[in-house]
Amino acid sequence: MAAGMWCAVTGGRGFMARYLVAALLRSGDWRVRVIDLAPTVVLGAAGEAPAEDLLGAAIQDGRASYIQGDVRDLAQITKAFEGVDVVFHTAAPDATNENFELHYSVNVEGTQNVIEACIMCKVKRLIYTSSSGVVFDGIHGLFYADESMPYPLKFVDAYTETKAEGEKIVMEANGTKGLLTCCIRPGNIFGPGGKNIAMLASSRIWKFMFILGSGKNYDDFVFVENVAHSHICAEKTLSNEEGAKIVGGQTYFITNMEPVNMWDFVSLIHEYLGYKSQFRIKVPMLVIMVTAYVVYWLCKAILPIRVSQSLTFTPAKMKYVTLNRTFSCKRANDQLGYKPIVSLKDGLKITLESCHNLHAQGLLCK
Repeated sequence: MAAGMWCAVTGGRGFMARYLVAALLRSGDWRVRVIDLAPTVVLGAAGEAPAEDLLGAAIQDGRASYIQGDVRDLAQITKAFEGVDVVFHTAAPDATNENFELHYSVNVEGTQNVIEACIMCKVKRLIYTSSSGVVFDGIHGLFYADESMPYPLKFVDAYTETKAEGEKIVMEANGTKGLLTCCIRPGNIFGPGGKNIAMLASSRIWKFMFILGSGKNYDDFVFVENVAHSHICAEKTLSNEEGAKIVGGQTYFITNMEPVNMWDFVSLIHEYLGYKSQFRIKVPMLVIMVTAYVVYWLCKAILPIRVSQSLTFTPAKMKYVTLNRTFSCKRANDQLGYKPIVSLKDGLKITLESCHNLHAQGLLCK
């Protein structure tokens, strides 16, 4: 591959996308066009994060550029893709938002625009960031699920339903006018800058350890740098003629390959941060779900629409944290050559050290 070829990352200022942009720049193979909604790129303070420092330097020396673009606007995206060889399509609304129309406009209609723009601009490869949740129905637990698992008849939330629709469009587009495609389905992503562990780290109430449900459910967490790495593995395989025959139009689960009990994982976080849980209280599923439905509908009736659409305690979110959700990475390992580059233990240490730094700067409150 000739150094200096252009790739584009939609939603390029998102959590995982920042790590993907940094990995692409570090490789030395790519110039990166970062596409996002803001009129201009706003970098973190110097030294705040290596990825931000790297992007800032790359913009200065021409190895990267920033373009304002909305995937819902075909003209904007087409202009942004001019001269690009590869597109990494990561743009998506916040998964916690319950607004179906928003998710559909970005994840389905926006993805269709991305495909059309790729074809018009003669983009060679499209890697789509999907979600492991596209096969989860919120009723049945998943244990070591692989890519043969069908989509559910009913989805847990708007995010996964529309992600699945976007996935179908991307897979069907494979081979259209020379465009090669594949989809990455990450597990539960965590890392510095992510929301899930930061929320636990900022809590004041962890002298109590609440376990929702039986406490026996396992999850497949995945460190953010591993997700970025999987996208690069997919692109490299698609760029090979033989690899493209196997990978084109396929989906791949991506995890740390270290499934862990959800509540043991939470306990590790608490212990690292110095929270000594004096009590471990199990809350039965019936109590959880009845309470979640009552809270959800009361908030929908009382709170402004924007607030009610981003609630944390909802029936859908309770299903995610009380049922088994583990996935097989065998296909990704065999076909993409994917292996985690950061272990679960090391990823957790890096993430929690970042939380400690935020505490020290007064940016995250204990």
